[in-house]
This record gives sequence, structure tokens and C-alpha cells, in this order.
Amino acid sequence: MERILKQKLFLEALREKETLEVLAKKYEFLPTQISIWKAEAIKNISAVFNQEKAVAKKAEIPIEKFFARIEQLTLENDFLKKKLS
Repeated sequence: MERILKQKLFLEALREKETLEVLAKKYEFLPTQISIWKAEAIKNISAVFNQEKAVAKKAEIPIEKFFARIEQLTLENDFLKKKLS
């Protein structure tokens, strides 16, 4: 729950519609704490996008394995068709 609250608070602080003092009163935190969280989040935001790239790379199947699997399944399919005939 605290993580979600921090995220919400960070987004509100980032929008800058309200001052840190107003947000601090609203969420019952110190303005300096909100400022620290905001600075940390901004500093580390690139990690979010780098992590997405890493996940996408892990999900990729090398093209050779992909075509080898297609060939294997085609051979198995042809074999089973002949057995059924």
C-alpha cells in the first residue's frame, strides 16, 4: 500500500499542480520527504525503460530456432497425415 501511495504522491508532485507543502498536508508527509522521493524517482526513471528493453530481449526467440521448430512440426504433421491415410 505504501508503494502505491508513494507512486501517487510522486505523480502529483511531478504534475506540480499543488505545492509540496499542500501535498505534504494532504498525505501527512514532510515536504522534504516528498522532495527526496521525487528526486529519487526522476533519477531512476530511465531504469524503467531499460527494464522493458531487457524483458523484450528475453522474450525474443532466435530466428534459427523458430524456423527449426516450424520445420520439425511440419515433418511431424506430414508423418501423421500419412499414418492416418
